[in-house]
Amino acid sequence: MQILSAESINSLLDWDGVLDALHNAHLGPRPVGDSFFLGDADYGLLSRGVILPGSGAGLKLASMYPANTSATPPLPVEDAAFLVIDENTKAIAAILDGPEISRWKTPADSALAAKKLSREDSRVLLVLGAGPIAKALVDVYLHIRPSIREVLLWNRTSSKLDKTFADLKARNINVQVVTDLDAAVKQADIITSATSSSTPLIRGEFVRPGTHVDLIGGYRPDMQEADSDVLAKARIFVDDRSTAACSGDIQIPLLAGVISQEQIEGDLFDLCQNSAFTRSAHEITVYKNAGGAHFDLVVSQYAISKSKIR
Repeated sequence: MQILSAESINSLLDWDGVLDALHNAHLGPRPVGDSFFLGDADYGLLSRGVILPGSGAGLKLASMYPANTSATPPLPVEDAAFLVIDENTKAIAAILDGPEISRWKTPADSALAAKKLSREDSRVLLVLGAGPIAKALVDVYLHIRPSIREVLLWNRTSSKLDKTFADLKARNINVQVVTDLDAAVKQADIITSATSSSTPLIRGEFVRPGTHVDLIGGYRPDMQEADSDVLAKARIFVDDRSTAACSGDIQIPLLAGVISQEQIEGDLFDLCQNSAFTRSAHEITVYKNAGGAHFDLVVSQYAISKSKIR
């Protein structure tokens, strides 16, 4: 059985390779998967399993403890492992560091969709959140949209952004830490949010035409990063219908009758397979990135393949 640490995974992966692996996987058969969440806002266990024809199977187990952010020094909110099941023998072939796989697959999931859903001339990127996923989102959006000229960073506790700000400054990137979120939303061409908020942060009245809104953080039905008004006036896409349906960003406006199931135009399989997809320069698009174990499996398999040719 192979074990890949966070350090090994980080040394093996790159954005182009991960994006290509995910794109190719979404040209093939759809996965069979399921998930469960036990707990509440204070502590929870999240598990997701998948069988993906041609790629074997996998199982993620994550322990989520938000109070770790208040530890001294702060500790990760999530600890997780991902198990890869061999396609042929059905044996456990590898165990990979879950948070590191998430740090690659979650931003790549959003970026793969954003290559179609965001404008090619997008210039201002607004990132909500200060965790490892938020930091990786800055990198992958700069990678797929070289048109970006300014990065705005927001977090409830601005001091948590100090290192990210310094790192971007060192790379000669035009970056600002903002405190007025509504004003930042008004400026942004792309808004990507990776927070654990249960109260909407992005308000539809301030999202201007042509903006792409990427929602990542909410994984429970009570979590909502954008208010229902954002979705009401947007073209809506999700990465995985089964997991997105459990998120508050989709479920809350659905239950309130603000949007309907028919307004969810498609998922990442539809986007990747529709070569004729277009969006107008004035449309608002929303992408709900709720994850799914097939993303972890594809990126894990890619990391394993890269480790074998070193």
